[in-house]
Amino acid sequence: MLRKIYLVIVSLLIVFGTLSVYPQKRAITVDDLWAMKRISNLTVSPDGKWIAYVVTSYSMEENKGQRDIYLVSIDGKEVKQLTKSEGSNYSPAWSPDGKKLAFISTRDGEAQVYVMELETGAIKKITNIALGADGIVWAPDGNYIAFVSQVYPDCPDNDCNLKREKDKELSKVKAKLFTKLPFRIWNRWIDDKRSHLFTVELNTGEVIDITPGDYDTPPIDLGGKIDYAFSPDGKEICFVRNVDTMIAISTNNDLFITTPKGGKIKKITINKANDNQPIYSPDGKYIAYRAQFRAGFESDRYRLMLYDRETGNIINLTENFDRSVEEVIWSPDGKFIFFTAEDQGYNSIYKIEVKTGKIEQITRKSYNTEISITPDGRFLIFKRESINKPAEIYRLDLTNFETIQLTHHNDSLIAQLEMNSLEDFWFSGAGGTKVHGFILKPPFFEPGKKYPAVFLIHGGPQSMWADNFHYRWNAQMFASRGYVVVMINPRGSTGYGQKFTDEISGDWGGKVFEDLMKGVDYVVKNFDFIDKHRIGAAGASYGGYMINWIAGHNDKGIFKCLVSHAGVFDLQSMYGSTEELWFPEWEFKGTPWTNPEQYKKWSPSYYVKNFKTPTLVIHGQLDYRVDVSQGFMMFTALQRMGVPSKMLYFPDEGHHILKPQNAKLWWTTVLDWLDQYLKN
Repeated sequence: MLRKIYLVIVSLLIVFGTLSVYPQKRAITVDDLWAMKRISNLTVSPDGKWIAYVVTSYSMEENKGQRDIYLVSIDGKEVKQLTKSEGSNYSPAWSPDGKKLAFISTRDGEAQVYVMELETGAIKKITNIALGADGIVWAPDGNYIAFVSQVYPDCPDNDCNLKREKDKELSKVKAKLFTKLPFRIWNRWIDDKRSHLFTVELNTGEVIDITPGDYDTPPIDLGGKIDYAFSPDGKEICFVRNVDTMIAISTNNDLFITTPKGGKIKKITINKANDNQPIYSPDGKYIAYRAQFRAGFESDRYRLMLYDRETGNIINLTENFDRSVEEVIWSPDGKFIFFTAEDQGYNSIYKIEVKTGKIEQITRKSYNTEISITPDGRFLIFKRESINKPAEIYRLDLTNFETIQLTHHNDSLIAQLEMNSLEDFWFSGAGGTKVHGFILKPPFFEPGKKYPAVFLIHGGPQSMWADNFHYRWNAQMFASRGYVVVMINPRGSTGYGQKFTDEISGDWGGKVFEDLMKGVDYVVKNFDFIDKHRIGAAGASYGGYMINWIAGHNDKGIFKCLVSHAGVFDLQSMYGSTEELWFPEWEFKGTPWTNPEQYKKWSPSYYVKNFKTPTLVIHGQLDYRVDVSQGFMMFTALQRMGVPSKMLYFPDEGHHILKPQNAKLWWTTVLDWLDQYLKN
């Protein structure tokens, strides 16, 4: 008897001991989402021993974020926090000798360039430019640092810029007078300012505006990862700008060159479409860059191009590669170029041999960004993430393809959360074309049980749902309330070849809508755990447009409720209130007065009489991409038709909800709305 009691006690101790080491997991919450550390700005040291990077931490209580710079050793065994001050610290750049690290900091108010001596930790302020600095690049010869700042282009010096800005802040008149397009972008007014590229000479402290004039450098939209670079000898800078008269209808970014001291500017590309992201080869012979070929189309396929600096000849390396080239880096020996490209719901790394054009896929079925390479050419360094794991830094050995995780900023939090992986599926969409989708089961999924489902529709429209950890439209957050999450990449999605992407233009409510509806039919028939009587849909931007379109075409009552965030309601008024006019002019084959039937055909505003589905509308006052009036009109139409509806309005947000407390309200409102119609 005593032996049995003893064994029971021992067993209980083991159980409780195990529970203390491995606590029971739980579903993710919005507080968990904002507690996660967000990694960015990876850069490898010149000796290949360290990686500098930025960690962004958010405070829900203070309603803001803080960025600081860290180092991790190349083997991942050592992590150091380099900055810990008031304000944010970001955009690290190594000196060529590896003894110093330049970075941007707001510790004294306006963002400025600072340099840290790594051995002593001493920090020196390098610039005091009127409207702040951003985007550091250190010249290979060590003499200059390049950065970007806003200026008033007619101001001759820093004092003039400072006075102009202060006078505007102090003026009791807040009226704006503008004479050209665009006059605002995303969530800010342009206010006659331009972005210019500067250099600071480190020996003298002299700051030089090397791209004067009434142009933006880099361009205000459609740029690459970084759109300026030094030549290996430090004597030249290549940069990107658009010099067309009306950039609101132009995607004509081009490459230009000048010197670190400024002076003569020479244009080196003549392509009428978008050229960007220049990067010099290690021997200085070439400038690699990305190019689109169709002017006015922001989602044309990016090719990888080489500009021969001696002859001016241009070589297209990836014409037969039916994916769009994203980030680009050279191998240290100059024989290869590594790049990323979206590929069927993932972001893969590729290698191309410069001499032959042969392409090799390095990674598969994973989502990788911010690639760099060690100076010896052995290791690729990058961020990797998935639907159930936020981004951390990884190292891939190019000799044996072994991949290891170097940072673990979120491991302890992730260990507490029950989050499932994505599952792929394919089905026949419009015209029999194969369409790809993902399905995510809720935490603590029970086979045999029926679950409500939420269909998420991505924006863009030329983008894709991917196996990544999205902080604004986080699939795990939708799943946390017990929903099966379905994410389909219909016509228009990227990563499936350019023809697939092209097939949405001029057809916004056509094949893409059919793809989505066929996807609904497929998952209902093939995943018996989805309750077909409890399905909702949600989307933002183009996804919000599609929600508004569904509201007028939900004839069979498939969707029991809808969520429309920053959605287009009326295409004609959308044209007159957005800032990038090339987009609607390409998508609808002209303007509302040259092709009115196209705007009318695909505008949800013409189908209000069919509105019956309960809809939550969300919009931000500072959204200049899809003006807030679109949300107001959608809500007005729903109310006028007597449809159960709510509108969540943010006076201090733009196209995206970026403040922690606003995001918390967003998630609470959205999930409660879904619960109201899908769980009762």
